[in-house]
Amino acid sequence: MGFALWIESDTAWCAGTHEYRPMGVAVVAASTLFSARDFDNLRAAPGEQFDRNFHGLFASLSDVNSYMQKRNAKPRGPFRRRQLTLVHNSQK
Repeated sequence: MGFALWIESDTAWCAGTHEYRPMGVAVVAASTLFSARDFDNLRAAPGEQFDRNFHGLFASLSDVNSYMQKRNAKPRGPFRRRQLTLVHNSQK
């Protein structure tokens, strides 16, 4: 089994093989996870223009989904979570 993952803005592409047979390619929103039903043998893998968006090779679909969950959990862009700090009022 092996899976290649590409992510471009809001779209994620995954090409997979299962026991040395091609599963095809799946395309989902980058904010979701992949399932085996998403793969289509008739869909072609991304071309060379996606090389810069390549995120890696994974051993299983659950590894791909774990990566997607961790990636989606990180705050991105200008709006980042601030760490909450407690301020004690010493004057009563």
